[in-house]
Amino acid sequence: MISWLLNLQYAVAGLASVFVFVLSLAKRKPSLVSLSALGLVELGLLVQLVVSISLAVGGARAKTDTIEFFGYLIVAMMIPMAAGFWALVERNRWSTMVLAVAAATVAIMLARMQQIWFG
Repeated sequence: MISWLLNLQYAVAGLASVFVFVLSLAKRKPSLVSLSALGLVELGLLVQLVVSISLAVGGARAKTDTIEFFGYLIVAMMIPMAAGFWALVERNRWSTMVLAVAAATVAIMLARMQQIWFG
């Protein structure tokens, strides 16, 4: 796990959460704009997965438990996909709120992954 990449992911997940939350307060239904914000969060997680796998292959290990770290990362990658699926199936204002909560959840999971990796 690289610190600058983690900080970038915090920023993207936090901004996406706030942005989509504002869209939800404006009573907007899920759209390409709100789903794209969550797509950026997912893209960051995908980059984190590739970087973490390359670090682990290179011999780097998490301070606590590397397997637990990858478990958190894989679950964090599932959250935006599940929220996006929900938003596409049930297109109402509350689905937009689900997208905002998903982005916030990813930010919280990133904090836990930081604790696992850096100790």
